[in-house]
Amino acid sequence: MIQSEHSSLYIGRFAPSPSGDLHFGSLVTALGSYLQARACHGKWLMRIDDIDPPREVPGAANRILKALEHYGLCWDDDVLYQSQRHEAYRAILDQLKQQGNSYCCTCTRQRIQQLGGFYDKHCRHLCLSSHNAAIRLKQHHPVNGFCDKLQGHITVSTAMAEEDFIIHRKDGLFAYNLVVVIDDNYQGITEIVRGADLIEPTVRQLSLYQHLNFKTPDYVHLPLVLNREGNKLSKQNHAQPIPLSDPRPLLIDALSFLNQPIIVGWQDLTTEQLLQQAIDSWNINAISPKNITYCQFK
Repeated sequence: MIQSEHSSLYIGRFAPSPSGDLHFGSLVTALGSYLQARACHGKWLMRIDDIDPPREVPGAANRILKALEHYGLCWDDDVLYQSQRHEAYRAILDQLKQQGNSYCCTCTRQRIQQLGGFYDKHCRHLCLSSHNAAIRLKQHHPVNGFCDKLQGHITVSTAMAEEDFIIHRKDGLFAYNLVVVIDDNYQGITEIVRGADLIEPTVRQLSLYQHLNFKTPDYVHLPLVLNREGNKLSKQNHAQPIPLSDPRPLLIDALSFLNQPIIVGWQDLTTEQLLQQAIDSWNINAISPKNITYCQFK
């Protein structure tokens, strides 16, 4: 596969999954990603990660895009939908197979949990058929850690770094770690700004970048918004969708969460003017790397 051309232009992205409507935690991530791209005079791209149909909520993708537009977070270029990218994913799977860098595995989650949670390469040399089997990457480029621009140096266990992880699921769906690397490379993403819940799989994605000889992006993992119970604000725990009313108060709340300078007199600004002031004063180093409880939203 020919690697996509990368320019010196900053290119960021926001890639929500349509498993529910946009909530305050998602807005914080989207805003942080947007402001970083605009402050770097770069492009901000939109991708819908609709690669897992059983988890998708009908109409959620369109409502997410509508909400982002309502809050003034307008993206560049066309929206990329992962559901329309299966041919590209299959090509990479075929490439890895031809190179001898993948194999079929029929091991169950229960067996792996009994091993302590990390796979032991049991099926690596069994030459199993693809029937009712997952596909795993033969790990030749383990990554034990990486430098995050906000969180600092991140390290993981040797067991995780050296694991042959799944790149195509037993149920026939493409694995997240595979598609996110293929699509970020395809879109020429130079820096990924996303939530801290995705820190751990980053080492697997970096490993795939090396296997595929793709240029690696930089990473910024923003703190998570927690509810009163200390859990991540998410669609799974019924976080409230952001309202389609006046967007400015919630944008101010999101900027406050990200520890950005106070915008005096924001009530007299349009949404576009407010966002422009936020871009002009954006300081990613001011953000606390720690997850924060935000009690207004449950």
